[in-house]
Amino acid sequence: MLSGFTESLLIFIGLNIILGLSVYPTFSTGQISLGQAGFMAIGAYSSSILSTRLGVPFALALAAGGAAAALVGALIGIPAVRVRGIYLLIVTIAFNEIVRVFFLNFKPTGAATGLWGMRQSTNLAWVYGLVVLLILFFYNVQRSRLGRAFEAIRQNEVAVGMMGVNIARAKLMVFALGAAIAGLGGGLFAHYTLFIESELFGFPMSAEMIVYVVLGGMDTFWGPIVGAILLTILPEWLRLLHDWRMTFFGLLMIIFMIVRPRGLVGRETVSQLSAFVVQRLPWQRSPRSSTIS
Repeated sequence: MLSGFTESLLIFIGLNIILGLSVYPTFSTGQISLGQAGFMAIGAYSSSILSTRLGVPFALALAAGGAAAALVGALIGIPAVRVRGIYLLIVTIAFNEIVRVFFLNFKPTGAATGLWGMRQSTNLAWVYGLVVLLILFFYNVQRSRLGRAFEAIRQNEVAVGMMGVNIARAKLMVFALGAAIAGLGGGLFAHYTLFIESELFGFPMSAEMIVYVVLGGMDTFWGPIVGAILLTILPEWLRLLHDWRMTFFGLLMIIFMIVRPRGLVGRETVSQLSAFVVQRLPWQRSPRSSTIS
């Protein structure tokens, strides 16, 4: 039986993994979105309104929140795919701020006082069930033709365009996908904390999701997972340092970035670990040669 603290920590680890994975699709095509907290807010408010005001079952409300975020993500992706670099960052930051201010002033969702009254439907099964589904999804996408196209766009967008790949459609796809995942994460978050307000979904939240990917690794979807786990657990482990906790935490982040500038987990790391595990599977070991006396 898990203690309340342990269960809460595990749920927030799972939620942060989901949010980290919501950033990865845009990274896979060489884009950086700082608007993920806005999509998270759309999913959180949409699912909460449906479940609390309209009595929609949690599963349907959660799916609807993800779908609403995906739709907005696709709409935002239309102008966003035409810009890149610092201009894309500005567009997505502006979107995040528009969403935050909208919910700050939108009275049907509580405006500045926030929204509460949700049933506590989020649990370990829901959170880690979604985590497993996302891992399976990204594992298959990474090995597919679509995943290779995303990787090629990140490496050389001009060359891929000359080969006939529809770059605009691919970028719209990853924007919508990342928004949907963030929306699902927002819905789970709202139905666990049971209270949400617009300030929770500001720029710092989007920046934190980016850090999961940058610290964990940008080359594979395992990177955001590792980054989210570390950045959720480390602050708890460092509580013994009291006032120096965040100073030491920041120093660790600097050391990580110096030692592993591409992140802690790369594709070569995953390949080496996979080979190590496979070699030690019982059915992979060669049988001992028998001797005849």
